[in-house]
Amino acid sequence: MLDIVKQWAWYDWVMLFIRLISCFSITATTIQMEDYLTLPLWVVVFWEIIVFSVPWICLMLSYRYYLIAEMLLFGGLSLYLTSMFPEAYLTLLTPAFLIAANSAEKSYRWSAPITIVFLPLLIVLFSREIDVFEIFPQIGLAYVLGFAFHLLIVNHRQNEIIRKQNSVLEQYLTQIERVTLLEERDRLSKDLHDTMGHSYVSIIMGLETLRPDVASQEGTEKLDSLLQLARKGMKEVRGYLHQMGSPQDTLPLVHSLRQLGEEFQTHAKVNVRFRAIGEEYPVGKQVKMTLFRCLQESLTNAVRHGQATDIVVSLYFEPQQTRLEVQDNGHGMENWKDGFGITTMKERAAHLQGRVSVYSERGEGTIITCFVPRLVESADEIIRLFIVDDHSFIRESLRTILEGQRDLRVVGMAEDGAQAVELCEELEPDLVLMDLEMPNMDGIAATKRIKEKWPGIRVLVLSTFQDTEKAKEIMRSGADGYLLKSIESRELAETIRLVHRGGTMIAQDLLHKMLDAQSANEQEELLDAPNISEKDENSYGLTKREREILQMLSQGMRYKTIASKLYLSDGTVRNYASALYDKLGVRNRDEALQKGKKEGLL
Repeated sequence: MLDIVKQWAWYDWVMLFIRLISCFSITATTIQMEDYLTLPLWVVVFWEIIVFSVPWICLMLSYRYYLIAEMLLFGGLSLYLTSMFPEAYLTLLTPAFLIAANSAEKSYRWSAPITIVFLPLLIVLFSREIDVFEIFPQIGLAYVLGFAFHLLIVNHRQNEIIRKQNSVLEQYLTQIERVTLLEERDRLSKDLHDTMGHSYVSIIMGLETLRPDVASQEGTEKLDSLLQLARKGMKEVRGYLHQMGSPQDTLPLVHSLRQLGEEFQTHAKVNVRFRAIGEEYPVGKQVKMTLFRCLQESLTNAVRHGQATDIVVSLYFEPQQTRLEVQDNGHGMENWKDGFGITTMKERAAHLQGRVSVYSERGEGTIITCFVPRLVESADEIIRLFIVDDHSFIRESLRTILEGQRDLRVVGMAEDGAQAVELCEELEPDLVLMDLEMPNMDGIAATKRIKEKWPGIRVLVLSTFQDTEKAKEIMRSGADGYLLKSIESRELAETIRLVHRGGTMIAQDLLHKMLDAQSANEQEELLDAPNISEKDENSYGLTKREREILQMLSQGMRYKTIASKLYLSDGTVRNYASALYDKLGVRNRDEALQKGKKEGLL
C-alpha cells in the first residue's frame, strides 16, 4: 500500500483531499444533529469512517471493487441521512464526482445510470420533500465534472507515458550513436592497421634483407637512416591507432556497465541499482560488447514494454562464466515472444558460446540473464598450434605473440596450403591458424583437405580483408572461425581457446555483413517454400537451418554427424540446436522431437 501511495500523482491527492473534506463535514454535521438520529451516534460515525476508508482501500486494488463499494456505502449513507434531513441529498454530489473520476473502460455503461438515475430515484422515494427536477441536474452536473476530471487525468497520464518513452528513446539513440561511433572508429583503426601497418612492416623487413648487399659505410648509414624513418612512421601509426581506439575498451567491465546504468537512470527517470558479485577478472572486447548491448537492450525493454520503475542489474564473476542478470518490476508477459532486440542478444551470446534466457510472468516482472563462458588458460592443457601464412614475418610475429601464453605452443609453420597439408600428418596439431590468400594452394582448398583427412583438427582463418563471399566459402569448407589479422593478441588467444573447445568465432563486422545477406536469402527461400506451414513460421520462428537440423535429429543423427553433412563445426550445430530448443520451449533433443511431431514440424 505504501509503495502505491509513493507513486501517486497530484490528481490522486486531489481526490483524497475531496474525500477527506466531505467525510469530515458530514461527520461534524452528524454530531451536531445527534438528537434527530434514529441510530446511536457511534454507529453512524463508525459507518461514516467505513464510507471514507473502505472505498479508498478498494481503489488501491481495483477500480471495479471501488465503484461497487462507493455506491453501496456512500449511497446507503446518503439515503439514510436524506430520510431524516431532505437537504442531505447533497452528500451524493461527492460520490457522483468520485465515481465518474475513477470509472474506466466499459464501467461507464453501468456506473453512470446507477449514479445519475437509480440513486437519485431512491432518494426521492425515501424523501417526498425533494424535487425531482432539482436533484437530477445537480447529481448529473457532479458526474459530468467528475468525468471531465477523469479526462484530465487520462491526458496527464498519456503525456507522462509519452514523455517517459521519449526519454527512453533519446537515451537509447544516444547509446546506439555512441556504440556505432566506437565501432566505426574501431573499424577505421583496423583498416589503418591492415594497410599502413602492413606496409610499414613490409618496408622494414625488406630493408633489413638488403643489409648484406650494402657493403659501403655510406650505404649502411643510408639504410640505417631509412630504417629509422620507417620505424618512426610505424610508431606514429601506432600512436594514431591508440588514439582512435575505443575509450570503452580501456574501461573495466564493471565500470562500463555501471556507467550505462547511471546514464539510463538519469534519462529514463527510473531507479537502476547495479551490483557486481565476485572478484572481477578481465574479459575480451567481444564479451564486453555483448554484455554491454545485452544490458542496454534489457533496460530499454523494461521501461518501454514493461513500464518498470525499479531495475536491479547484477553482474556475477563466476569461475566458469560471466553472468549478467537484469530484473525489473514491470508488468511482465504471460506468453513471451522474442523481439528483434532479444534475438540479436541471443545471436551475440551464441557467437561466444553463451546464451540468453528470459523469464517473464504477468504481474511478476521480467528477468533477462546473459551467460558468457569464461575462457582461461588451463595449467593441464597445452593447445598445439600450426601457423600457415606466406609472409615469414607474420608467421614469426604470430609465433612470438602466441608462445607468450602458457597454454599455447606453436609446433610448426608453413608458407602455403600444400605444405600445411603435408605437415599436418606429421605434427598432429590441435588447431591450424590459416591464411586465406597463398600461392600453390590457398586457405580454402587447404582447409577442405585438412578437414577431410583429419576432422578433429580445428581450423581458424586469419585474413586481412572482410570478404563475405570467401568467408562463407571457407566456413562451408569446414573452417571453425574467421578473424581479421588486426585482432588484439589477447582476443586472439581467447578465440583460439574457444575454437579449440568446440566453439565457432567470426569477426563481428564480418558476421553482421553475413547475417544481413543471410536474412535476405532466407526471406527469398521462405517465399519459394509453400510447404512450410504458417504455424511453423509465425509461432516458433524457426529458420531454414533450424528446421533442417530438427529433421536430422529426428533421424537419430548426432551433432558431429550433422556437422559433417552440413559442412559446419560441431559447436555451430550445437548453437543452432540450442536456439531451436529455446524457440520450441523445450530442454533437450527428446522433448524437441516430441513437440516437433505434435506441432507438425517434422
